[in-house]
Amino acid sequence: MSGKGKGGRGKKSGKAGTSKAAKAGLQFPVARLNRFLKKGKYAGRVGVGAGVYMGAVLEYLCAEILELAGTRRQRQQRSARIVPRHLQLAVRNDEELNKLLGSVTIASGGVLPNIHAVLLPKKSKSKA
Repeated sequence: MSGKGKGGRGKKSGKAGTSKAAKAGLQFPVARLNRFLKKGKYAGRVGVGAGVYMGAVLEYLCAEILELAGTRRQRQQRSARIVPRHLQLAVRNDEELNKLLGSVTIASGGVLPNIHAVLLPKKSKSKA
C-alpha cells in the first residue's frame, strides 16, 4: 500500500447526510413519495419538486384533520387519545373535508348523531 488516500473509507465529517424532507422542512418522506410517483407510472417523467409538493399537501391535510379531531375530543371528554370516532366527527362536520372524503369509510367511526325533525315531540303552545 502506498499510503495515499483513505482506502475507500469515505468522508469523515461530523454530521450525517440531510434528508430531502429535512431540507424541505417537512415530516413526510419526500424521497419515498418521489419513488412512489416514479414507480406508479403516473407520468413519463417526474420532477424533483413533485415529492416535496405532494408531501406538503399531505402534511397540511393531516394537520388539519388532526387539529379538528383534537378539538372534537376536547369537547367530548378529557381523554388523551384521538380515536376513530373523533376523526369521523371532525371530517363529517367540516364541509370541505366531507366533500373530499365523502366516499371514505372510517372504521369504527360510527355515524353523525341525527334525529329527523318529524320524530321530535311537537312543541305545545303555551297559554298566555
